[in-house]
This record gives sequence, C-alpha cells and structure tokens, in this order.
Amino acid sequence: MTKKELLTAEFRALSARLGQDRLQVQGPGGNTSIKDGEVMWIKASGTELANALTQDIFVPVDCNFVKSEAMGSDKGDCIDAVLEPELGLRPSIETTFHGVLEYPVVIHTHSVMSLVHSINPKGRLTLANKLQGLPFVLVPYVKPGLPLTKEILKWVKPETQIIILQNHGLICCGKSVSEVEQLICTVEQRLYMPHRDVDTSLPQKQPNSEFKWSEYGWLARDPHTFLLAVKGSYYPDHVVFLGPALPQCDHEGKPPVIIEKDKGILIRKSALPSHKAMLCCLADILQRLPHDWIPEPIGEEAEAEL
Repeated sequence: MTKKELLTAEFRALSARLGQDRLQVQGPGGNTSIKDGEVMWIKASGTELANALTQDIFVPVDCNFVKSEAMGSDKGDCIDAVLEPELGLRPSIETTFHGVLEYPVVIHTHSVMSLVHSINPKGRLTLANKLQGLPFVLVPYVKPGLPLTKEILKWVKPETQIIILQNHGLICCGKSVSEVEQLICTVEQRLYMPHRDVDTSLPQKQPNSEFKWSEYGWLARDPHTFLLAVKGSYYPDHVVFLGPALPQCDHEGKPPVIIEKDKGILIRKSALPSHKAMLCCLADILQRLPHDWIPEPIGEEAEAEL
C-alpha cells in the first residue's frame, strides 16, 4: 500500500514553488518528502521539484527499510525500499536522512542565503547569531548520501527542526507543510543578504562558434570573484554539473563553462539547463558574499568523492 493520499496538493505546491525559486533550488537539486511512519514519498533522483505539479516526480518507499539502511554500512541507496518499482524511479541519494528525521514533512534545498553563510568561517559565526532562538544545528560538510545522514544523526536532537548543512544547503522539518514553509521563510528572512550591482554587459568580440558569452561575465572581470571562481568548488552540485571550480581553458572533457580572466565567461551552446542553473547559483552566491568573508572550497578529496 503506497498511500498516495500523502501527496497532498499543498505539499506538491510548496515543492514546486521552491523548485522554481533559483535562490532555493537549482536544476534537479534539492528534495522534499512526506511520510506517516510506514510510507514515505520522496522526490526521485534526477527529477526537478519545479515539476511537482505537472509530473510524477515522487516515489514511495518503505520507512522501516529506509531507517535500516540509514543505520547500516551498505550504500544506502534505498533502491530496495521502493514500493512501486514499476514507476521506474529511483529514490533521491538523500533518502536516508529524510527517513530518520522524525517529522512527517522534510524539505531540503540548496538555499543561496544558507550557502553564502555556511561556506566560510565568518559567515557561520554570523549565521549562529542570526538564527539564535530557533531550533537549529549546523552540520559540518560530509559527502551527500549515507555519510551525510550519519553525520546529521550526530548533531540533531528531538527538537531540531532546522539543519544548516555546511557547504551544502538547508533542511527544515515539521509536523505540517505549512509549519515547514514558515520555518523556511523565517530562516530566509534572517539570513537575507542583498546582492551587489554588477556589470552584465557582454564582450564585443565574438567567441568560438561552440560558445557564447554569459551574462555572468562580471565574475571574470572582478579580480576578487575571479580568484574565488577558480579557487575550488564550494558545494557538491557545482562539482556534479560544472566540474571542480571553473576551468580557464577548453579541454577534452568539453566543460560547459569556461572563465577567461578580465574578459568574461563562455558557456557552451550545447550546455544543459542544469549547467546554466549552477553557473547562476555561483553568481548569486558571490554577488552576495561580503568581501571579507573568505569561502572555503570543499577540497580536492571531497570533489573526487562526488
């Protein structure tokens, strides 16, 4: 029994709104779930929250099976927990933490405001002050999937409803969709960071026929943001979709994005929407990051794990 009635219009609508907000979700990132203790419906891997009202993006899993995977030492992919394999959908790689958090509704986004604060030491200190009085914890960066679930379990308490994932994003959980939506709004309001005005003009010289200039070329023309863009990757999805950091020249791997110092950013004409969304995410973060908040990349070892 898959209890499809758990997938309420309210839950789908919130999932879609978050998926369509680039400051919350970029491309197929983020995931949402709703459960009753026996069955959990969770966003399927590779689908987009933006389509929650128009496509079947959720897959039902057995809650007890998911919990046993979370406590085990296997892959934790929860494929065997799927209750309707005929749907042809795989559960999100982050299904295990959705299963072990003891709230019916769990929402995970790659919140830009959370990332601006959590990718650097000064931001994390500021975040702790801004979220004072809320039931939150800050969880150190670990690889998404089962390792992240086990790390989360080390930090959360029964009353924890807000989890800031260092160099990753935001989790909010609660008893109802409306409660979780309000938590997200509260976090976003407290962590709000204004964006700086930037020059979005394009270089006049036409690039190689495989590329076009991106509106985010200011990242290359500002010496500070250029150094940050080539320094490393600050969150997992950057590595997944764009590779480590931003490359400064083309290579055999045909990177979707290339940054040219003092000139601009080239984006391959064959680039996917997810590539463009992740470039936009980097720009949204660096456009809000204070100059004296020095971001820390996840590191080459963490990049290789992805």
